[in-house]
Amino acid sequence: MSTSAKSLEELVRQLSPQLKVEVQTFVESLLSKSNQPIRRKLRQDWAGMLKTDYTSIELQHLAVEWRNS
Repeated sequence: MSTSAKSLEELVRQLSPQLKVEVQTFVESLLSKSNQPIRRKLRQDWAGMLKTDYTSIELQHLAVEWRNS
């Protein structure tokens, strides 16, 4: 049976006890990374960049036009 066709469990069973510890440590580190939410500050450097004289209603109408074109 080729390595790619074997399940993860089968592959781990073939490892030496030392390598099994390494695999366990690696998997635990991956799990801890996936459980941590990505915390970023909200960027607001875009504020004030839209310097036009459109009202919100006019922008809504333009958005509808852009979607239909």
